[in-house]
Amino acid sequence: MIPAGFLQELLSRVDIVDVVGRHVELKRGGANFMGLCPFHAEKSPSFSVSPSKQFYYCFGCGASGDAIRFLTEQTGLSFVEAVRDLAQGVGMTVPEEDVSPQERERRETLRARRTTLGGLLDRAAEFYRAQLKAAPRAIDYLKRRGLDGAIAARFGLGYAPPGWRTLAGVFARYDDPLLEEAGLVRLRDGDEAREGSEHAERYDWFRDRVMFPIRSVDGKVIGFGGRVLDDSKPKYINSPETPLFSKGRELYGLYEARQALRDRGYALVVEGYMDVVALAQSGFGNAVATLGTACTADHVQKLFRHTDAVVFAFDGDAAGRRAAARALEAALPHATDLRQVRFLFLPTEHDPDSYVRELGAAAFEQQVAQAVPLSRQLVAQAADETDLATAEGRSRMLAHARPLWSALPDGALKRQLLPELARQGGLEAADLTALWGGAAAPTPVRPLATAAAVVQPARRHGRRAPAAPADLALRLLLRHSDWWERLGAEDHELLHGLGGDHGAVTAWLERQLVEHGPQTWAALEQSLADEPFHGAALAWVNAAAPDEEQTLDDLRRVMHQLWIHELKEQSGEAAAAAVAREDFDRLRSLNDQIKSHLHALVALAG
Repeated sequence: MIPAGFLQELLSRVDIVDVVGRHVELKRGGANFMGLCPFHAEKSPSFSVSPSKQFYYCFGCGASGDAIRFLTEQTGLSFVEAVRDLAQGVGMTVPEEDVSPQERERRETLRARRTTLGGLLDRAAEFYRAQLKAAPRAIDYLKRRGLDGAIAARFGLGYAPPGWRTLAGVFARYDDPLLEEAGLVRLRDGDEAREGSEHAERYDWFRDRVMFPIRSVDGKVIGFGGRVLDDSKPKYINSPETPLFSKGRELYGLYEARQALRDRGYALVVEGYMDVVALAQSGFGNAVATLGTACTADHVQKLFRHTDAVVFAFDGDAAGRRAAARALEAALPHATDLRQVRFLFLPTEHDPDSYVRELGAAAFEQQVAQAVPLSRQLVAQAADETDLATAEGRSRMLAHARPLWSALPDGALKRQLLPELARQGGLEAADLTALWGGAAAPTPVRPLATAAAVVQPARRHGRRAPAAPADLALRLLLRHSDWWERLGAEDHELLHGLGGDHGAVTAWLERQLVEHGPQTWAALEQSLADEPFHGAALAWVNAAAPDEEQTLDDLRRVMHQLWIHELKEQSGEAAAAAVAREDFDRLRSLNDQIKSHLHALVALAG
């Protein structure tokens, strides 16, 4: 882990206007610079870069962050790679973390092993691509599926020959255990118990299959999918789980789709490799696919790093409906008011590949336009196989709906759905609220401000929030890391700007969530063990009383307190510097927002 002090020094030297300006055309607009948002499609500039606060914010999609975050989101660089890129530009050297020699050696060994595995996969991908050029059967198969050479080259398609040990001619040491660890070679069935034996027989895992390289978001090959050229089973096989590849977290085609996601403004999630490639050839370069597994929360979280709108496309048969149910459950916790999730069901005789080939891109575009919004899909899924004409059926529907509705983050969408579910269930909204334990807040909270007037927290190093609310906010998030997604982008930015250990732990926690998804406190504590702020985080968590009950409302309450503190500081500074009319307008906006947070606190207390 890079020391927090170094990150603060780096960000103080970097000019975010220069960093963003390499990727976005910016024009000065008052105190800030404006441009077209690189994270969603738009025609008029809503992407603001603040040179004084050194952060960016999009009033259209809510994307925000500092220079490091911009590079990771825009270019696909890892956090460490982005830090090194920025440091090199300002003549700084990224320091080595103060860890034991044994831990440094362990990390270096792991890094070297991952690099070696990546090199093996790159060589295999190059070999498979070369084999495709000399494989008439495979070329004919791709042509019959409507693919041309340009799209095959874009996705790096290849062919694994039918021989059992073809890769022995590619790698000098066919018995190298790293070939097994990379998922390229397997032990013959029955010989696993003699894995260490020199007589154990090895064979190529992929044979006589069209090969689809699976790339990470930064373009590195991390695994493969292989499809047979006929109708034999299994039709598809994937690389096994490796230190580089986990099918529950990766999405096929995400690397290739990055620009199209911004241009089209949404991600199209399908189920097969061929669907992705065929759709890309037909103009839907924003298609990605899960890797032979159900859509997971990790998949959804990864998608929402690149877009605020997702369309899941499924076959209209029973299997497609089951897959849609799993996708809905994965998407619900991430369905904030600023995000859009829809569900597309094709006719039972079609998958996306066959539909677009037979009926054309315009017809498929029409299907996308008619996709069902998440709210309707939730109601439909809850009502599946129930008879709403009977009291028993309506009760059963509500019982199915409750866990789905409860998984939604609090917001306008969740509150609007309650009356709709009540209507479908034959109840008044107040009765359903009482039945479900008063989960819906009866008193609406006045909005903080319009999008154009939202005031962002100042990212000034040295400004610290009051210790008690900041300690409590981090304690709640460390104990309940899944609550992070229940907060908005502005709340995330406020927490990042707390300074000191609070800001450092916030940045660390967000990276953990992006890379691993929500984790228990026990798992997070293990990962924290070697961090310089481990002691502070431990103290915050252990400060809780043994019988302390923690709810999401506790987190909302403390966030309002932090916002009031931040806005009061900004208000004091604005009052001292006010000379022009726009200064007093901003001062009034700040005071209005303070009142809104106070009203929200009163509502939570009631």
